[in-house]
Amino acid sequence: MTLEIRDARPEDELAWRQLWDGYLTFYKVTLDPAVTDSTWKRILDPASAVAMRVAEKDGELAGFAIHLIHPSTWVMHNDCYLEDLYLDSKFRGQGIGRALLDDLVALSKKNGWERLYWHTDEGNATARKLYDTYVKSDGHVRYRMKFR
Repeated sequence: MTLEIRDARPEDELAWRQLWDGYLTFYKVTLDPAVTDSTWKRILDPASAVAMRVAEKDGELAGFAIHLIHPSTWVMHNDCYLEDLYLDSKFRGQGIGRALLDDLVALSKKNGWERLYWHTDEGNATARKLYDTYVKSDGHVRYRMKFR
């Protein structure tokens, strides 16, 4: 059994869309298909701040980590924001989520990004158990205003 963590490629689109549907279902969210189309285009666009690493196990896409690189007013170098991390349920409990996070940690160090950060739903105990092995919650509360 082989696990490879790599950048997304155009041929991953169908498998990613299936995983993305599972992710949206998990969070009980419905998105306009145009948003999903736009997300995929951004992922593949080298000029975009949005990027995605995928976990491929034995030739099958097991999960993804969508992240954004951005400047900050608090540090000298860019930050990496992990926006979406998801694994197909049949691949959970095999260390693949940790492998995706470890990969982003390594990329952050390699690329000189100052910080890696993320948030998750307060009730997502499974994810929080993993995340707490890296760093404890910093206590920040998120506020979000929507305009569309």
